[in-house]
Amino acid sequence: MDYFIGALKKYADFTGRARRKEYWMFMLVYFILSLIVGVLDAMVGMGFLAIIFTLGMIIPSFSIAARRLHDTGRSGWWQLILLIPLIGFIVFIIFTVQDSHDANDYGPNPKVGELA
Repeated sequence: MDYFIGALKKYADFTGRARRKEYWMFMLVYFILSLIVGVLDAMVGMGFLAIIFTLGMIIPSFSIAARRLHDTGRSGWWQLILLIPLIGFIVFIIFTVQDSHDANDYGPNPKVGELA
């Protein structure tokens, strides 16, 4: 949950880097919360709770994905590859599961600071 809260604190920060664990823990909590909101939305029958939740989480999702891509040495604009059906999703997943690179244009390796 700390990774999720940390990503929300960096709500629209598209600079820097995000480790693989930070990105995937954010995505896990986001997925679980969206399931809970979807179930609550279906039980209440309002039909707009899930939409509000998704709209509220779209900018943090883009920002943490951009920081994750920075960690692999790519620009955050590589998220646009998701617009290509199926192949884009597969390539994006491959990009986000790759290990961190050493210091690059986007900052020092976040793993180095954690190990020290």
